[in-house]
Amino acid sequence: MSPIRMSKLEYAMRIVLDFNKAFNRQDVAGMMQLMSDDCVFENTNPAPDGTVYAGKEVVTRFWEDFFRESPRAHIEIEEIFGLGERCIMRWKYSWVDTEGRKGHVRGVDLFRVTNGLIREKLSYVKG
Repeated sequence: MSPIRMSKLEYAMRIVLDFNKAFNRQDVAGMMQLMSDDCVFENTNPAPDGTVYAGKEVVTRFWEDFFRESPRAHIEIEEIFGLGERCIMRWKYSWVDTEGRKGHVRGVDLFRVTNGLIREKLSYVKG
């Protein structure tokens, strides 16, 4: 397969990697530059179905609140693969709570990238 064709097949994965780097910096502006205006984020909380946030403004507010409550949030990518506009990332999310206790959960995100921007981020957690 040609490098150009391979590049097109892997483009979603590269965008998701950049998104995760911004997440680990708690850089909401950087994250949102990589999301479409009509983005959809499906959070894992509350169980069992989570909450759906739609639109860039609403998703931005979610992330701002999230990092205010969890300033030491960190996502470690355990596995990532993609093909075309789809990307799947298996991860370990770690935090430190307000009393200094460390915690973590593991899960999977399903991404859809359209025109170079994340349009869907659907999150699922083990537990």
